[in-house]
Amino acid sequence: MSARVGVAVAGCGEWGRNHVRVLASLPGARLLHVADPGAARREVAAGLAPDATVSPDLEPALADPRVLAVVIASPSPTHAPLARAALAAGKHVLVEKPLAPSVAEAEDLADRASRAGKVLAVGHLLLHHPAVRHLHGLVRRGALGPVHYLYAQRTNLGRIRSDESALWSLGPHDVSVMAHLLDAWPEEVSAQGAAYVQSEREDVVFLTLRFPKGILAHVHLSWLDPHKVRRLTIVGGRRMAVFDDMEPAEKIRLHDKGPVPREPGSFAESLAVRFGETRIPRIPATEPLRDELRAFLRAAARGEPVPVAGAEEGVKVVRVLAAADRSLRAGGRAVRV
Repeated sequence: MSARVGVAVAGCGEWGRNHVRVLASLPGARLLHVADPGAARREVAAGLAPDATVSPDLEPALADPRVLAVVIASPSPTHAPLARAALAAGKHVLVEKPLAPSVAEAEDLADRASRAGKVLAVGHLLLHHPAVRHLHGLVRRGALGPVHYLYAQRTNLGRIRSDESALWSLGPHDVSVMAHLLDAWPEEVSAQGAAYVQSEREDVVFLTLRFPKGILAHVHLSWLDPHKVRRLTIVGGRRMAVFDDMEPAEKIRLHDKGPVPREPGSFAESLAVRFGETRIPRIPATEPLRDELRAFLRAAARGEPVPVAGAEEGVKVVRVLAAADRSLRAGGRAVRV
């Protein structure tokens, strides 16, 4: 980018402050405004971005012609209305996940962005993770063989949100990553869960996704668990891969393991199993949020779609989550996406 892009951030909470921190120092970005209704959070924003105007609401940023792009990192119920306002003001928009709380609202935002000719990106952060990029390359090259199934665990004894369930808070990460790795979207979902802490919002969910070509996926989501786990396992016909984001350096392990087909006419009672070496590829230590914001601002400056996690992907993730929600209400019955 030859000139810095004027940008504003809505929300300086637990995650929004990271957007403020990165944008305040990102080459190519000029952070002009930060908006948050909380006085304490505004103080944090002022400390992170002393050159930015800090205000209780987004109106000054939307009225500022220098602002080309807006990042919405406020609580999820505010995503859709703030994104509508930013698009109406002629701004490019990056919305934290999920894009919207319903399919209708997500589709409406995508349609508004398309008609306005504006970039609409969604904060599916892990799609910018260097480990996910490496896994995507392995799957596309067939290095794992045909993918049989995947499963993910995203658990923690952490902050229990009152404005969304574990499905809508944690689920977008693994749904977006699995769809990205497979270059396909689930055709059917089923989900079971329980609300142990809050009566109306599930704090634990077990989600099953059926992708084309018979690929099966499973996701365990919980913020009521003794272990903080951020792990994805891919089982292929030739190799198996494990992405553990809690590992400080060795994020991916490739296991050269699998069954050996029995020869015709063999009297063996079971299949032989191949135990090959385990390899740990070198993964660049780059910050995914910095890469995400850089890609968004580059797209905004050029008026081009973002390379990953655009409006279409954001809508599709919401469709999967909405189908899973319907399955939860139906006691785990499979639901077509």
